[in-house]
Order: sequence, then structure tokens, then C-alpha cells
Amino acid sequence: MPDISAAHSDAADPHRHGGPGGAGEPAEPPARRTVLAATAGLTATLALGSLGSGRAHADVPHEPEGVNGEGNGNRNGHGNEDRLRALISRMSLEQKVGQLFVSRVYGHSATDPDQADIDANLTELGVRTAAELVEKYHVGGIIYFTWAHNTRDPHQIAGLSNGIQKASLARPNGLPVLIATDQEHGIVARVGRPATLLPGAMALGAGGSRADARTLGRISGTELRALGIRQDYSPVADVNVNPANPVIGVRSFGADPEAVAGMVAAEVKGYQSAGVAATAKHFPGHGDTAVDSHTGFPVITHSRETWETLDAVPFRAAIRSGIDAIMTAHLMVPALDDSGDPATLSHPILTGILRGQLGYDGVVVTDSLGMQGVRTKYGDARVPVLALRAGVDQLLNPPSLDVAFHAVLDAVHAGELTEERLDASLLRILRLKARLGLFDEPYVTRRGVDRAVGTESHLHAADRLADRTTTLLVNERGLLPLSRRTHRRLLVAGADPASPSGTDGPPTVVLAGALAELGFSATSLSTGTAPSAATIAAAVAAADGMDAVVVTTYNVTADSAQATLVRELAATGVPVIAVAVRNPYDVAHLPDADAVLASYTWTDVEVRAAARVLAGKVRPRGHLPVAVARADDPEKTLYPIGYGLGY
Repeated sequence: MPDISAAHSDAADPHRHGGPGGAGEPAEPPARRTVLAATAGLTATLALGSLGSGRAHADVPHEPEGVNGEGNGNRNGHGNEDRLRALISRMSLEQKVGQLFVSRVYGHSATDPDQADIDANLTELGVRTAAELVEKYHVGGIIYFTWAHNTRDPHQIAGLSNGIQKASLARPNGLPVLIATDQEHGIVARVGRPATLLPGAMALGAGGSRADARTLGRISGTELRALGIRQDYSPVADVNVNPANPVIGVRSFGADPEAVAGMVAAEVKGYQSAGVAATAKHFPGHGDTAVDSHTGFPVITHSRETWETLDAVPFRAAIRSGIDAIMTAHLMVPALDDSGDPATLSHPILTGILRGQLGYDGVVVTDSLGMQGVRTKYGDARVPVLALRAGVDQLLNPPSLDVAFHAVLDAVHAGELTEERLDASLLRILRLKARLGLFDEPYVTRRGVDRAVGTESHLHAADRLADRTTTLLVNERGLLPLSRRTHRRLLVAGADPASPSGTDGPPTVVLAGALAELGFSATSLSTGTAPSAATIAAAVAAADGMDAVVVTTYNVTADSAQATLVRELAATGVPVIAVAVRNPYDVAHLPDADAVLASYTWTDVEVRAAARVLAGKVRPRGHLPVAVARADDPEKTLYPIGYGLGY
């Protein structure tokens, strides 16, 4: 989905929290028998093909919320269709409707969030806590966000997950909750350090290794599962052929549909190997738009033939790989459906093409229903009903859960939706929960967190992956790699975009520190994404006496002050190296730089990898996964796909 699942921004979130553990977490985790007892009733119920009277769930533990017990899940679960249908047959209509929703909720704890989060929940959801949300609406899924204060630290996240599961399973006929998040890595990451943060999609596309994409999925999935997060809204399967795309960009593996398809399929396999559901997004393809569907309604003008040979290719690969879920896009593709409806609400696209032509029978989840792209034509009460009629299974993060919930209920009562239609989606959702082991072991453990999250081997693997992604685009007069004998004194200036997860950066400081560790004398100076004349003058003054200047750039355009900064620094005669920390397209607007690298992401793992390339510790091995057009003539290519220099 576009980079947030609601109209919020991690970067704008003023509330940052830290500290160990979650509220009420026990100092010593209970024995393994606690988990077995907690899930025995539910598993027995499923095995018998009956929900029973609720008595089967009486063994759900009532100790304080926290990371409980010991054990690991079973991806296969109890997948017997008859048993799952029996579960559905014993659910009330309200339970069925609730299972279709995946909601946000504020707070670090399921039962004891901070007062500010209680207030936010009351305002937006009409409940105080996650536990109350599950009780009132029977939600089948919850999505974690940084700005909702769900992801402070690993033990807290695990405790929150366990608290949510306990609240749901304690209900009569309670079912486990499918907890999800957007952990794409790169510029979209909800779970931050000390968890492992890996290179983003376009960086991996530059590396070109499907094995690395699979490794990312395995590491990310292993850590998410340990935290109780069983579904990741990743990978991005969009083919980014529009340099002006404001919302996909480096979240895509690149512009070559076959290359993107290979990386998508590999990452899916990695997540599956870790027992976490992967989600390919954003169907039918969000890679060629200049409009952000958070704030507008994009229209994709591709012909049907272009769509078949470009946008559809990675989704076909994902389906062949057994993708667990596919997320819809809030955009219009007239060649696929000329009704004017967004794809999320399009029966021809979701049922006719995705399910019919492509043969997909897994879970279909909407992008956030709070985004403008799906709210432009219809009201918030119509959108969830139309989405279900179109073929959607899960309704993600509606702006008002109460309005959406009752709209679906009313549609069933009025005969616009049938219970049989709901049952078909429920069966897909329950199949997924069973396959992920949620009916066997819904809880996670403190020991499991410590064994899996941010381990030395995972962090080392992240560095290895990053070392294969940095792309050298310009290297005049063989300036790079820098020599400590001739270019020891360095100024690191430039843009410092906010950390995607709120747990690393700023890039200039990290880059200067990494170069210092490699034997250089490096000073950092943040000049921002739109440096003023005074800021540029200060940077020029700071460059006096330096052997070289490294400038981090972020989404440079023709009239960008960042280009002016590079030009004026170059005019001093000091060698200037630009590191494009987001879009590689920056290079077209930086003709005055003596060397240009693309890191594709400004997170620590990529910035440090760029430092190792600058210092010659590793060779630049990345190659452009997108083409870069000339600044003076966008119809002509400056650097083609596959371009990259070496040492």
C-alpha cells in the first residue's frame, strides 16, 4: 500500500516512547504448560469441528498481560475445510462481520495503555483499549503502527500481541486475531531497532539477488513472528516506471517487470519459510502514477496489453509462489474497468481478473479505507459494502469502524450482501489463520523474542545484503574510493529525513560516524532538504580546509536548493561526492558533483554500506533497477537499467 495505512505519518508523530517491557509483563514467563493450556480448548474445538458453547475456551489464561510461555508455531495448522466451515456455521452475524475487519488501535498494551491513547481510542473507535475493541467489534485483525504507539520495543510488542490474543480467545467462541503491520524495510518500517532493519526493495533490486530477497523475507518474518505479528503487508509488487511517483518509488524493486517478479516471488518464499503471511501490493499496480492515493484519486492510463505485460507480471509470480494475501489499490484503471470506480471497489478487477483470469483464491485485503483514493466517489458507509461486493475479504482500517461495521450488518439485513458471501471470505481468512498456526499457538514468548529479534547473525546478514546494493553512478577522475592519505578530512552535509521507524539516523551523523570508524576525520552538518542561502553559505564555510565534502541528497529536482548546495560547494574546488539517499533520479540534477552514489534508503544499514563503498572497504556492486532520464530532455535516457560503475 502507499507508505502508510491511514492518514498519519510516522515522521509527524510527536510521541516517542522507549524503555523495556510492556505494562503488566511478568518478570518470569510462565511455564510452557501455560500456552498449551491456553490453546488446548480452541484446538480441541477446531479438531471436533465445533465452536461449542464457549466453555472450550475457559482455559485461556488470566495472568497479567505479557510475553507468556514457550513454544513455536505450526504453519500448517488444522486446515480441514469441514472443521473451518463448522466454525463459521456457529458464528453470529456480528462475529462474522467483525472477522472481516482489520483495525488500528492506540496503545502499547491491550489492557493498560497510556491515557493519551485511551483518549484517542475513545475519539476514533469508541473503546478505551485493544481488549475492548476485540470485545465490541469481534475484529479478525489488528494492524500495528508506530504512531499508534504499538511498537515501542520487542518485549512490549510481544506483550501487546499476547494481550490481544488473550482478550479475543477469552470471549465465547473466541478466535485468534491476525496481527499485521507494514514492515517493508527501507523507507517503510513500523518495527524499529533493536529489531533488524534491512535494505528496502529498490536497494535489493539494485543488488539483483533473489537469494537476498528471500533472506530478507526469512529474517523479517522470523522476527515479526516472534513478536506475534503473523502478517506483513509486503512485498510491494508495483513496477515503478514513473520517476515522479510520489508514493511508491524506492518501495518498488524496480522498473523491469520480470526482475520485479523474481524478487517478489523470492521474498514471498522467505516470509513463508518463517511462518508469516506475505501480502503482495497494490493490485492491479501502483507503479505509474504521479498522484498519491492517500490524498487523491490516481488514474492509470495503461492499455490492457500494457497492463498484462507490465503491471500484472509480478502479481502472477506472487500467485505462482503461493502468496497468502493480495492488497488492492485505490486507483482507477479504465482499461480494466471503465466504471470510474477504484480497483478496491471493482468487481471486474477483483473478481473478474484477480480471481477469474489469474486464478487467485487467497485473501484479498483492501488498502486503508481511510485513504482519499477510495473515499472520493462514495461515502464511508458505502465503501466497505462495495468492497465486499467486488470480492474483497478483509477491510483494512476504516476511518470509522463503527460506521463500517454497521454498514455491512445493515447490508446483510437488507439483502444487499448475503451471509453466504461473508462466509466465503471468512473461510479464506480462517484458512490463513490456520495455516499460520494461530489455532495451535497464538501466543509468543519472551525467550522467543530474545532468540529471534535483532540477533547478531541477522544484523550481520543485513550488512551483507546492503553491501551488495550501493550503486556508483559517477566517479570523475577516479575520486572514489577515498584515500585516508589524500582525503582524510571530510565534511558530511546534506539532507536528514526523519527515520522511517523513529529509531535510527540522522543520516549525516550516521555517515560521518561510519567514516570516522573507517579512519577518516569526519564532521557532520545537517543542511536539510531545502537549504536556505544562509545554510548554503554556512556549508561552504565549513568546507574550507576539508579534503572532500560528502552531501546526502533527497529527491532533488531541477529547481531544488539541494542542487544549488552541491553546485556552490563544488565551486570552492573541494571534491564533492553526492549520496542519493532516496531516489536514484537525483543524479540527473547533480552535474556539478565529482562522484555520485545511490543508496536508495537513508536508514542506518544503507548509509553505513555507502560509507564502506566510499572508503573502499567494499566495492560498489549495485546496478540501477530503474532508468534515469536526462534532466534537460526526459524523453532521453541518461543511465539505463543495469548501469553501475565499479572499482
